[in-house]
Amino acid sequence: MLKIKVYNLEGKETGEAELSEEIFGMKVKDDLVHQAFVAHISNSRQNLADTKDRGEVRGGGKKPWKQKGTGRARHGSTRSPIWKGGGVTFGPTTQRNYSKKINKKMKTKALCMVLSSKVRDKELIILDDPKLNKVSTKLMSSALGKLPIRGKVLLSLGKKDDRIFKSVKNIPNISMIASDSLNVTDLLKNKFLIINKDGIKKIGETYATKKSSQ
Repeated sequence: MLKIKVYNLEGKETGEAELSEEIFGMKVKDDLVHQAFVAHISNSRQNLADTKDRGEVRGGGKKPWKQKGTGRARHGSTRSPIWKGGGVTFGPTTQRNYSKKINKKMKTKALCMVLSSKVRDKELIILDDPKLNKVSTKLMSSALGKLPIRGKVLLSLGKKDDRIFKSVKNIPNISMIASDSLNVTDLLKNKFLIINKDGIKKIGETYATKKSSQ
C-alpha cells in the first residue's frame, strides 16, 4: 500500500492515508494515456457545423439560360457548387462521425496511470473531510491557498456537497468533478488533484471493480 499525507482546510497535516497500488501505483504508458485522451476529446466533440449541398440549397429549378447560342458556358442549375449561393462541395455536415473507440479496460487503465502519475509527482492532495458551515468563496479560497498547490486544480469529492461546490465555482483555476466521474482529460488539464477521503474510497469502489470485472 502507498501512503500519502492528509491535510485539513487549514493546510495542516492530520495524518496519512493508504492508497491502493492497483490504482495509484501503476507504471505509466504514455501511448495508452494519449490514446485515452484523444478518444475522450473526440467522443466529447459536438458536431455542429453543417453546410448544404446542391440538393439542399434553395432555387435553381430553372435553367439559367438556354443550352446553346448565348456564347456562355452551359449550366443547368444555379445550385451548382461553382455558383455563388450554390451548394458546398465536401463541406462539414452533421453526418460526420468524430467518435473513436477505446475499450473500457484500456480507458480504466489509462485513468489509473494518470492518477499514479499524480501521486509520483506529488500532485495529489488528500483532504480530511472538508466541511463548510456556509457558502463562502472567501473561506474556500483562503483554505485552498494554505495547501501546497499552484496552477490549475481539480477538486473531487466522494459525495456531492452544494456548499463547497457553490464556494469554489467562482474561484479562478478551480474546477470540480465527482470522484466516480474522473476522466483522463480533466486530470491532464489540471496540474493538481485535490480529493477527500470519501473520494479515495469512491475511486477504489468504482475503478477497482471495473478492472476486476473485465
